[in-house]
Amino acid sequence: MDEAYSPLQPIGIFDSGVGGLSVLKAIRKELPNESILYFGDQAHIPYGPRPKEEIQAFSVAITRFLQRKSAKLIVVACNTASAAALRHLRDLFPEIPIVGMEPAVKPAAEMTQTGKMGVLATPTTFAGELYASVVERFGQNVEIFTSTCPGMVEQIEAGELESVKTREILVTALEPMLEAGIDTVVMGCTHYPFVIPVIQSITGSEVRIIDPAPAIARQVGRLLDQRDLLNTRNDREVLQFFTSGDPDRFADMVLTLIGETADALPVHWEGHSIIPET
Repeated sequence: MDEAYSPLQPIGIFDSGVGGLSVLKAIRKELPNESILYFGDQAHIPYGPRPKEEIQAFSVAITRFLQRKSAKLIVVACNTASAAALRHLRDLFPEIPIVGMEPAVKPAAEMTQTGKMGVLATPTTFAGELYASVVERFGQNVEIFTSTCPGMVEQIEAGELESVKTREILVTALEPMLEAGIDTVVMGCTHYPFVIPVIQSITGSEVRIIDPAPAIARQVGRLLDQRDLLNTRNDREVLQFFTSGDPDRFADMVLTLIGETADALPVHWEGHSIIPET
């Protein structure tokens, strides 16, 4: 066992907003005994257009916040933050395991029959080293089409999962890919799984859609198991949400998106630092 941590301590998860709830849902299914702390940084959403250094600063402050809350493992449930800050976080916090999001190019490349696949992600994700690395390793024998789906994160944060505008954004992103012959689409942003039904209605059932959240949940389980940190007790787990946005609105979105009922506690920023609780 990692002597610095206990199996009863929680897993910490953070995202720029509600997107990481797709990862939380998968972790809850895979590891039902684990307590979870979730931080949605809605004061700064969307992360996608922000400079890399700013995303790193936010990610460091949130990681420290979750550490102060006794997290035994951190999940960066945000592709943009993973692209901008994952390596930086691992360098700064070598004492705690940190799991990040990696675009699922490998499984998509293995599944495609046409040799053509699409990836939906943010500009920062596409510009990052993580994406370049997975494409170099696993995407050499396939043709990859990409779209940043401008405005989609904001639509999902607003709860507009099936609106006309949401569908228009997705049609604009997907129609050129479909015309090119893709048969697989990768969700390269943790927000996007919440609009998979709309995506599937556009692509048709013959196009595979890959949500990386279940694979992330399995990786969290493997890391905890390796460190003897899996919570095997049947005590009631703790699920706590924090947001730098509107707590009531955030709680409503948690209920809407993953069916969990829980209060969200407010967290406030001062520059690039989280104001300590009094």
